Amino acid sequence: MISLRTYVYIDALQPQLAAYMATVSQGFLPVPGDACLWVEVSPGMAVHRLTDIALKATRVHLAQQVVERAYGSMVIHQRDQSDVREAGNILLSRMQTTAQDRQICRVMYQETIRGMTPDHCVLINRQDRRGSMILPGQSMFILETEPAGYIIYAANQAEKAANITLIDVRAVGAFGRMVLAGREGDIDEAAGAAIAAIQNPAVT
Repeated sequence: MISLRTYVYIDALQPQLAAYMATVSQGFLPVPGDACLWVEVSPGMAVHRLTDIALKATRVHLAQQVVERAYGSMVIHQRDQSDVREAGNILLSRMQTTAQDRQICRVMYQETIRGMTPDHCVLINRQDRRGSMILPGQSMFILETEPAGYIIYAANQAEKAANITLIDVRAVGAFGRMVLAGREGDIDEAAGAAIAAIQNPAVT
C-alpha cells in the first residue's frame, strides 16, 4: 500500500523558486509561471510507478525524482494548469486515496533573526550556494517542516506575498528547510504567508 505524505499543487511557480528548482532539477527544468505538483510517498520505490503513470497519461514534464530509504518524491510541471491537475487526479485515483488523506504538515521550527551580522551572512552564503545571498543588516526567516515537500509551497507563497530574497529551499529528506532574507517588514509579511500556506496547502 502506498502512503501519501505530501501532495501540494502550485498554480504558478514564482521566478526565484523556479530558478532555484532549476539548479537542483535533474529532468526538465521548470520556468516561472509553470503549474507544478509535488508528491511524496512511502515506500520510496513506489514513486517510479507513479511517475510512469503521470507521464504516460498527460503532457506533464518530470522536473525531479528522488528515491530515499523510506520516501520517494516526484515533481511534475507544465505551463497548462489543467495538465498538472489531471495528472494529480489520476495519481490519486490509482493510489485509491484523496488529497485530504495526505499527511498533515507540521512546523518543526521557525525563527526570524533581525539585523544579521556580516560574519553570520558570510557563513550562510558559503553553505547555501544554489540560492541568492543574504546581506548584512537584513532580516532572516527560517522555517522547518515535516513532511519536507510542503516547504516548496511555503516558499512559493512567501515570494508571492513580499519582496524577499530566496536563500535556500530543501524539500527532500526527513524535514523541509527554507531560508529567506530581506527588509524587516517584508520578512514579517513573507513569514506570515509561509505559515498560512502550510496550514492550508493547495490541492487544485
